Amino acid sequence: MSDVDDYVAALDPAPRETVEAIRALVLAADPAIREGIKWNAPSFAVRDWFATLNLRPKGPVRVVLHTGAKAVPGHPDLVVNDPEGLLAWQGKDRALVAFTDAADVEAKRAAFTGILKQWVPQLP
Repeated sequence: MSDVDDYVAALDPAPRETVEAIRALVLAADPAIREGIKWNAPSFAVRDWFATLNLRPKGPVRVVLHTGAKAVPGHPDLVVNDPEGLLAWQGKDRALVAFTDAADVEAKRAAFTGILKQWVPQLP
């Protein structure tokens, strides 16, 4: 079992199902994506970390999309087509996507996969 599997197994059933659905979706978006525990949460990386789950006792599971563990000076602004309006931008290199449950992950599957397929190639 991986560190991420252990982390997820310890979650309550409702967020566990949502987290499992998000993990599957992110890992399927690109074969180069790997996962691990970073910042005390499941996180995803290619060359550097680019997505981290944000779990709170109440509310949605949020995916924090970013461009790495540290900001890269001079990195161009990300350009992401988001016709469904999933991204809540927190800065030029950081955005949140919220999922209320596993059914919401499934409903947003195509839109979120499209975002990931645009995000990953722009990473430093």
